[in-house]
Amino acid sequence: MAQDIDLRVRFTVDDAHLSALHARAFGHSGGEVKPWGARLKRHSLTWIGAFSDDQLIGFVHACWDGGVHAFVLDTIVDPGHQRRGIGKRLLQTLVHEIKAAGCEWVHVDYEPHLEVFYHDSCGFSRTHAGLLRLASR
Repeated sequence: MAQDIDLRVRFTVDDAHLSALHARAFGHSGGEVKPWGARLKRHSLTWIGAFSDDQLIGFVHACWDGGVHAFVLDTIVDPGHQRRGIGKRLLQTLVHEIKAAGCEWVHVDYEPHLEVFYHDSCGFSRTHAGLLRLASR
C-alpha cells in the first residue's frame, strides 16, 4: 500500500541506487552509475524519494527557470511497486513543494500511454508540446 511508503523531500541521494531504480523503471540494462546527487543539487528545485523499508522505490524531481515555472522530470516507480498510488503521492508532494517555493506553473511532458496517469489521476491539463532530439545514443 502507498500508505506504508515514506516520502522524503531532498533526501541524500545514493547515485548507485537511483541509477539502478531509473534503469529498472525505464527498462534499461543497469550498470552505468550517473551523478544524480550532483545534478540534482545543481539543477533541481527539489526532489522526492519514495522509500519502503529504507529502499528507494520511487522518485521524481523538478527543475525550474528561477521564476514561476517548474518542470517535472523522471517520475519513476520501481516496476514491482507500481499501480499502488506511489507515483501519484510523489507528484502531489512535489507539486506542494513547488508551490511553496513560489512557482505558479508546473509543466510536464509525457508519452501518450501516461495520459491517464498525469491528466486523470494527477490533474494536469492536456497541452501540446514539442521535442527535438539533439544527439543520438
